[in-house]
Amino acid sequence: MRHGRVRPAIAALPAYRPGRSIAQVQQDHGVTDSVKLASNENPFGPIPEVLEAINAAAADINRYADHRAQPVRDAVAAMLGVDSNAVTVGCGSVGLIQQLFLTFVDAGDEVVSPWRSFEVYPIETMMMGATFVTTALTAELELDLDAVVSAITDKTKLVLLANPNNPSGTARTVAQLDAALAAIPDDVVVLLDEAYREFVDPEFGDSVRELLPRYPNLAISRSMSKAFGLAGLRTGYLVADPELIVEVDKMLVPFAVNGLAQAAAVAAVQHRDKYQPMIDLVRSERSRVVGELQKMGWNVPRPQGNFVYLPLAERTDAVALDLERSGVITRPFSGEGLRVTIGLASENDRFLAALSHYTP
Repeated sequence: MRHGRVRPAIAALPAYRPGRSIAQVQQDHGVTDSVKLASNENPFGPIPEVLEAINAAAADINRYADHRAQPVRDAVAAMLGVDSNAVTVGCGSVGLIQQLFLTFVDAGDEVVSPWRSFEVYPIETMMMGATFVTTALTAELELDLDAVVSAITDKTKLVLLANPNNPSGTARTVAQLDAALAAIPDDVVVLLDEAYREFVDPEFGDSVRELLPRYPNLAISRSMSKAFGLAGLRTGYLVADPELIVEVDKMLVPFAVNGLAQAAAVAAVQHRDKYQPMIDLVRSERSRVVGELQKMGWNVPRPQGNFVYLPLAERTDAVALDLERSGVITRPFSGEGLRVTIGLASENDRFLAALSHYTP
């Protein structure tokens, strides 16, 4: 059956693979009490103020929402202490990353990124017909920023730095990022992908305050899905020089951020203090889980997101499958390692107990 002539770049694309759902795993393995630690979701439900805002906004769903999501831009700008012209809002940070690609990357260009990292990066690169240039992580599974700088050529249009990195969970400090940015040509756009920013220890610094004023080629993306628990409403924001924001806004799909998502995002930002206890609990559980893993003999990269990573190499798929059969859903990266979301204490205990049958 003919279905049109698909662009070669699209035909060659691997499909994005989300974490397996509880329903899928329970059907496959006949378990009835699975916990999902695969998608780095916030284990806590929305705060009452967010639910109230969503309920109020639902009365107007027969109308289009503000295309620019200006109330969200204003709220985020106030939270970060920047001008609202330096903020744009999109359909999750992934949607904003796609806008960056559409704005800056042509066929034949190069995109540089450490690897392994967020699996959307090579997909977006291939979609544009560009070349994905990778640099290895360090032995500690951290971004090798010197290698990134060395990989840049006159064909490089975009540099992608996930910080914390996904899936290794490691992060670089603002001072380390500053040294790298100073060595990158100012006509190369650098995306600092900070989807897990709220979980990072304060000692790593504040990229918006310390880096953004000095580098007009820097864009910082953040997500409302993780710390703010709005994964089901798909909202993210990008902070950058206002001139860069103007160009990226041209690629915004009309009304990409729906009215319920906008109302929820504004309420979440305005009640940011209500989320801090939850963030603190996740970080505390992260420390506890890492400590237990280390007692068991596992070598765990220092995590700064809401997840931990086990470099299991060729054992990855087998361990992930056994954990699923025990009712614990994790995210395997075949032949490399296992990413495990920090959930509720009881869920984390399920994971630790299931893993205890393995030797590091």
